Amino acid sequence: MNSSLDTLPKIGAPATRALNAAGYTALRHLAGVPRAELARLHGMGPKALNIIEASLEQHDLRLS
Repeated sequence: MNSSLDTLPKIGAPATRALNAAGYTALRHLAGVPRAELARLHGMGPKALNIIEASLEQHDLRLS
């Protein structure tokens, strides 16, 4: 069964490309990653960060 932790949430294409380029291909990879580190990725905006944080919270996970 494919968990939502195994995919990235629905964020914009630039943010998805930025995460993939940085090696983050699943939501579970983002748990514990500093928010500031993700915010520095080209294409990652506040809306995408908020979606990621909300998705992590559904699994009792957080950015650091």
